[in-house]
Formats: sequence, C-alpha cells, structure tokens
Amino acid sequence: MTPDIETIGIADLFGPPSPARDRTDARIMAAASGIGFMAVRDFPGDDWLTPDKRAQLLRIFSLADAEKQKLLRWNFDRTKKNVYRGWFPLQPTAVSYKEGVDMGPDLAHATDVPASDDPLCEPTPLPTEDALPGWRAAAADYYRAMETVGNALMRSIARGLGLPETIFDAYFKHGISTLRLIRYPLRDANAGVDTSGPEFSVVHKGETRTIIGREHADSGFVTLLAQDGVEGLQAKNLAGEWIDVPPANGTLAVNFGQLLERWTGGRVRATRHRVIAPKTARFSIPFFYEPRVDAEIAPLPLTGAEPFEPFLYGDYLWEAATNFVEMSGIKHLRQPRRAKAS
Repeated sequence: MTPDIETIGIADLFGPPSPARDRTDARIMAAASGIGFMAVRDFPGDDWLTPDKRAQLLRIFSLADAEKQKLLRWNFDRTKKNVYRGWFPLQPTAVSYKEGVDMGPDLAHATDVPASDDPLCEPTPLPTEDALPGWRAAAADYYRAMETVGNALMRSIARGLGLPETIFDAYFKHGISTLRLIRYPLRDANAGVDTSGPEFSVVHKGETRTIIGREHADSGFVTLLAQDGVEGLQAKNLAGEWIDVPPANGTLAVNFGQLLERWTGGRVRATRHRVIAPKTARFSIPFFYEPRVDAEIAPLPLTGAEPFEPFLYGDYLWEAATNFVEMSGIKHLRQPRRAKAS
C-alpha cells in the first residue's frame, strides 16, 4: 500500500484482550479517523484472498447470457419479482461501467433469515448447481468469512471510541450485508459514447484515463474489498489528492461509510473513492457489512457528537441505494417504515 494507506495485521482482534490487541485497535482507529482507508491481513478466511480462490467466486461471470438473464432485477426485466438483489447488466452510457450481482444473507444463512415483506430482505436469485457447480457453497463460505471480519472491526472501533466492545453486536444480528461481485470490462471505443469530458476522464500520472466507477463515498458502515490484482481503485487523501489503492494478495482494502461517520460524530471518516480504467478488464469483490433492516440508529453516548432523531436503517439504505444507476427506477417500490431523520 502507499504511505497514506496502512496495512494492518488483525489476528489479535480474534483473540482475548491483550496489549497487542490494544495496539491493533489504536492503529485501526488512527486509520479510520484519518484517511478512512486501510488494508487488513491475517484473519480467519484470508486464504480466500489468492487468485485461485477469488476465481472460484468470479466464475459467475462465465455464465451464458441466458443464465445471467435468469438473475436480472426487476428494473432490467419486468417479469422478475426481485428488485434489490440480483444481476445488473452493463449500462453503456453510464460513467460507472460495470456489471455484477448483489447477494444477501440468504446466500449463507438460508434457514436463519427472518421472513419479511421488505424488498431489502428479499431472496437472492442465484445460479443453479447444474449451471455453476460448487459456486454457491464457495460464495456462502466467503460471505460468512466477511461477516466475521466485519464484526471484529466494528468491535475494534467500539473499543477505540471508548464504548463497550459489543455495543454494535445487536444491530448486526440478522443483518442484511451485501456481497457484490463486479466486472469492469474495457469500454468499447466504438459504442458511440464520448468519454473525453471531465465527467468520464481524468489525467493520472500524465496519462488520460477513463473513469469507470464514479466518485462517491459509501453510504453505510464498513466495506471489505477483495481486489483481483488489477489496479484502478483510488481514494482521496486528507490533502484532497487522489491516491492509488494498490491490490495485494492476502489483504482486504477497508473503507468506512457515511452512516458510520455520522453515527460516530465524525470520529470515523467516510472517504471518497473512484475507479479509473486499467489496461485490462478488472474484477472486484466488495462486501458491505450492514445491520438489520429494522435496526434503529440513534445517537451513541459520545461527547460532542451531533444529536439526531433516531431512524431505521432500512429507510436510510433505500434512500441512498436507489440513487445509484444500477438501482434506478425502483425508489417507489418501498415506502419508509418510519419518518427519516431531519
């Protein structure tokens, strides 16, 4: 990683209280409150972060188009019932030039997901075992591994804030975390899309590069990103400069979302980031660690934190998620379950 983005071994987070764990907590809190980006290594499930293991998950992109179409969301195929989970195809004229699939907790906890009429809790359309042998089991294992890391990081942040380490646990029980698999293909130069303007291109290291992932800050809590060895992800540092987040086997890139920034009174920073086009197709595997859809977000007992009216996570998430191009056209399909915060 670059000097701005520290790589932190987090093995001690999974052990008993110790001076070593305290030091790890301090490093995590320094990164979270500083640039808001870090890389982590040495954790249960880190064997997934090798090319061969990642390839097991990314096999889904080898599906025939007819099989992918079975997984499409409602806004891309009105015959489908799923509106939040499932496949999103390339949007040729969009800045964010990608295709992928969003999967929820039923992938890994099919028998433990509470019944709900909330579209945020809908079942995930998944490829059949015949279409992709062994894939569902592999994806479920990865999902559970990322839940374990997410829980450990949230406990570390709680300790770093001077709060009980389990203060966040109940929020994330029966959470609706999302595992997303993304492919960024090379944009077709003959597609008739003008990518010369500032919305679509930037100069990076003296070379004009196309933007394929629009600048944004994640909306939620903690994002755990496995990269495929191809560069392209950039974060904005404290000086407002764009810096590369180089991919490295055995590590997850970690960043924090706007809701966690708000909840912690700004003690954790949500960092803006983007993706610029590499020389070849790029794949990424983000995991968004998220609480229950009905979790009530209320002010934490932190000195100096700005007060706000409690609100439900699901209401906040729907408002934020439906602003992205791959979620366009579905905002009206869910009504707030409680008035949003002022």
